[in-house]
Order: sequence, then structure tokens, then C-alpha cells
Amino acid sequence: MSEQEMSKEQQVLKMVKRVLTDVARDTHVKPGLKHPLSDNTIMGIRDSLALIAAREKELAEEAGIDMNMRPRFIDEPQTSVVVSIDKLQRPSSDPDSGEDK
Repeated sequence: MSEQEMSKEQQVLKMVKRVLTDVARDTHVKPGLKHPLSDNTIMGIRDSLALIAAREKELAEEAGIDMNMRPRFIDEPQTSVVVSIDKLQRPSSDPDSGEDK
């Protein structure tokens, strides 16, 4: 979905999510060192990201968009089968009846 096709709400959610994840990435510290953000701020970021994800899911469901996209290994068996409708043919007509089925 392009930026032009997204509603203002979707654009805001996307931007806020990007900024929050950038803050988390930029302030990451090695284990054993004190984090520069307070525990309250870290929990606020987590809660905000959870709310954003929930709202994005609601908007996708309203728009009829499937959000169940999951990465998979190339050698992982697929659970669905894709059938091309181009290869489907009409059943041949019955020579006795003179009409198509």
C-alpha cells in the first residue's frame, strides 16, 4: 500500500511506530550496562507499540486485508494449494442431451 493510498491515521501510526522503534534501537545497550531510558519510559514504548499493532490490525480487518503474513523457509511445506483458473475447463457437453452441463 503506497503512502497516497493510506489514510492519515495509518500514516500517523506508521510514523509513530518507526520513531519508537528507532528510539529503542538507538538506545540499546550491552548487557550489564544501565539503560539510559527509565523503566517507565521503556514500558510506555512497549505499550504504545502494542496499541499501534492492535489498531493496525483493526484497520486491516476493516479493509479486508489479510495480516497473517508469516515468513517461512523455502523448503517448508506449504499448507495451501494454488490452482490457476486459466487451466480450468468447462465440462464437455453430453452428446446425447445436446446441451452443456
